[in-house]
Amino acid sequence: MKDRSTEAERARARAAEAEEERLVRAVLDEFEARREARRPLERSWELNMNFLAGNQYCDIGPAGELEEEQPRFYWQSRRVFNHIAPAIDTRCAKLARVRPVMSVRAATGEESDMRTAKIAADVLHSVSEECALDDAVSRATAWSETCGTAFYKVYWDARGGKSREGGQPEGAVCVAALSPFEIYPQDLACERVEDQPSIMHVRAVPVQEIREKYGLSVAEEDIDEFSFTPRAASSNDVGGSGAALHTVRRGCAKVIEYYMRPNEAFPNGRLTVIAGNRLAYCGDLPYVNGENGARTYPFVKQCAVPLSGAFFGGSLIDRMIPVQRAFNAVKNRKHEFLNRLTMGVLAVEDGSVDTEELLEEGLAPGKVLVYRRGSQPPRLLSADSMPGEFQTEEERLLDEFILVSGVSELSSTTQNRTHVTSATGLQLLIDLDDTRLAVTTDSIRRAIKQIGRFILRLMRQFAGHRRLLRMAGDGRRAEWISFSASDLSSDDVVFETDVDETSSPSKRRSLLYELVSMGLLAGEDGKIPAETRSNLLEALGFGGLDGSHGLLPLHKNKAAEENRRLLAEEVSVDRYDDDAVHIAEHTRFLLSDEFRRHEEAKERFTAHLRGHEEQARRRREETAR
Repeated sequence: MKDRSTEAERARARAAEAEEERLVRAVLDEFEARREARRPLERSWELNMNFLAGNQYCDIGPAGELEEEQPRFYWQSRRVFNHIAPAIDTRCAKLARVRPVMSVRAATGEESDMRTAKIAADVLHSVSEECALDDAVSRATAWSETCGTAFYKVYWDARGGKSREGGQPEGAVCVAALSPFEIYPQDLACERVEDQPSIMHVRAVPVQEIREKYGLSVAEEDIDEFSFTPRAASSNDVGGSGAALHTVRRGCAKVIEYYMRPNEAFPNGRLTVIAGNRLAYCGDLPYVNGENGARTYPFVKQCAVPLSGAFFGGSLIDRMIPVQRAFNAVKNRKHEFLNRLTMGVLAVEDGSVDTEELLEEGLAPGKVLVYRRGSQPPRLLSADSMPGEFQTEEERLLDEFILVSGVSELSSTTQNRTHVTSATGLQLLIDLDDTRLAVTTDSIRRAIKQIGRFILRLMRQFAGHRRLLRMAGDGRRAEWISFSASDLSSDDVVFETDVDETSSPSKRRSLLYELVSMGLLAGEDGKIPAETRSNLLEALGFGGLDGSHGLLPLHKNKAAEENRRLLAEEVSVDRYDDDAVHIAEHTRFLLSDEFRRHEEAKERFTAHLRGHEEQARRRREETAR
């Protein structure tokens, strides 16, 4: 009986092992098929990276690989005059100002929804600082400007965050910027991430990290960082092209995360992780980060130039490469012509001189040239002057750079060839440059907005109870906020972004000065209210100058706490209360929809308001004496 049970266990083990091998092979075969289908796109991305770095004498050969272009003649000049790099640098500098401030809008005007929205906004700001969201956006923007597309992965790191009392980490949300080389969609014609049937995230991971995370021992390989194929340890290029950007990750193994969208067979989706050639994980999608509690991919896409009917976007480098090739050719031919003018072309009769010596030393000043008696002495061929077509074509190509890149000389080199001298006209030119970036800035804003949703949903799923987060409070002081996962409801929050992210800080300050001078921020008595003054100084960057800035939010918080206590008990008026602030906060709560469910507390609120009014009257009388 025991032998039969042991044999049955062995049979089940063999069946499980065979099923695991079948699953691993199916995932690896699917990856190879997607990699082959996307190979032309990868080569175009590598070409863009080489042109941006200055390696501009390479192209995609007939075999579909990156190859170095050979000069037609050995004497041809092959210098690079890189105008792509400054154009991309200028675009990245402008896009670096696109950092919309995310806030959370309550579903209704009730106090409970307002309080939930404020907690969610505080959590969002704190987590964004902890996971270095701005740095991730900068890295992703550099990838999207180079290759056309970049991705963010918003995931939960169980080993991150602060340690609890038992020494276990409490976990943290992480936001990673991914290159397009790491993402393999199933359908290259499907534009939206959430509409893809499945997505693969492939990366080269050190074997030590695989051992710590998955408990698997896998063989080390030298993996190409772009195509994720094993390569020889001495190989640093593609097909001998000399593309130095194509490097090899050593001591790593390939990790494939295969995400499947929820479907009829898998209602919660499917995630299969292959480390090396072994199965590391197979189960449901881990994150409840979709709409209405659904599970979806943890990826967010950002494009420089979205393309219709294509998952990956386009880059402006694609458009600038032909212009850059033509510009390099014109400049090099121009320099060759100048060399002929200065060095000359020597005509020598055959056998009249030692040609090898002449080729080696040339015609140095003061050189004694000995030639055969009776033969013609060497002479320099006359050269024409520099043709004007060189200068005309060079200027035409520079104008074409501006047209294609969308970056004018006013933004990149501060030169103004438009002969516009008025401040209004110059500002219109600058605004025109910002308008050309509207498509890219909209993509960045949508990506950041989606990242904010994912952050709140992950915190709601994993934060647990009584979690503390540090954030910058009023008056730029550090504050700790306490919340539970139940306080974060993604169903009643909406993210709002600034409508003018591309405007400079100086423009916003000038607008605030105009509002103050016009008196639009003053109250009925002609003075600026204390709350408005505090917000104004904070917006101008001088929040610490207002002495009352730290007291106003404290009085508001105390009044809000009294509102909750008054629903159940009597609350006395304290001597140090700011009566005007308390009266305004209590009155606002009395007029809210939430108070309609607590009509029995109306007498307590009325008595409390009467206490504040009496205290305010006594203070006015004492001041009048």
